[in-house]
Amino acid sequence: MRYLTICCLLLVSVSLLLAEEQVLEHADVDLWENGTFRQKTVDISKLSENIIRAEIDGSWQEFQLREFPAAFEEWSVGKRLATLERFRNHQPPELAGPHNGMVATYGIARNDSRFAINNAVKGMGWLPRGEKIKEIIELLESTIDEDFPAKLDRLDSLYSLGSGIFDPTCQVSLELYATPKFETGSFLNQMVNPACAVVFLDIPSYEFKAIAHLLHPDDPELTEVEKLQVKYVNLVHSYFHGHFDKQFIAVIYYVIEVYDNSPGRADAKGKRMTPPLPLMP
Repeated sequence: MRYLTICCLLLVSVSLLLAEEQVLEHADVDLWENGTFRQKTVDISKLSENIIRAEIDGSWQEFQLREFPAAFEEWSVGKRLATLERFRNHQPPELAGPHNGMVATYGIARNDSRFAINNAVKGMGWLPRGEKIKEIIELLESTIDEDFPAKLDRLDSLYSLGSGIFDPTCQVSLELYATPKFETGSFLNQMVNPACAVVFLDIPSYEFKAIAHLLHPDDPELTEVEKLQVKYVNLVHSYFHGHFDKQFIAVIYYVIEVYDNSPGRADAKGKRMTPPLPLMP
């Protein structure tokens, strides 16, 4: 009996030591190499054909990129311009609108959870078209030290051009917190299973389903296009929020489906807008 008690105490002690050594904000998968990573579940080699490939639920699939419908662009641009006006009038921004996208993901459970699902609010924005991105980066770099009202006017003039300069097939964000020592639920899920849904709280309320492409700024295999994309997303974030001492992971959400989730309307309530019904994506 005494021997059994000693063995039990030893087992408990070992379990406690292992629990202390386990980093909870991680998952049982190795995604990093020398402080950086390259997402292996997304293939953009056919992006010029408006096709993206992704490994979803362990199976490689091909998806057709879609453009946001005109109603979404009108709402998004209009709300952004209204938010800039609020700042001009020294008013706080609203939580509702196109900046705060609620990103739902699933893929792998973190060590602190039994669930392989996650939801997080991410700052969202538009990405310039390929032929415009260098020009806009140069514009933002040359005016980043102007006073805040002047920068608001600059952003106003850019957003007013809508899809004339911005890519209508995606939205972009930053993964601000994921590092080799701390992995967010969104980061883990999108790395292993890049399918996700993004919902915007507002009236009208839109949702889009997307393939998330994560780009680490220190990835030595980034293409010239990807380097510009990472640079732009970080730059426009700093342009508004102030200087940061590091570049963050960029996330490009490529649009596959768009829904109108607005309540109380027969043509909405979760009906798909893009691609048009009854065509399957």
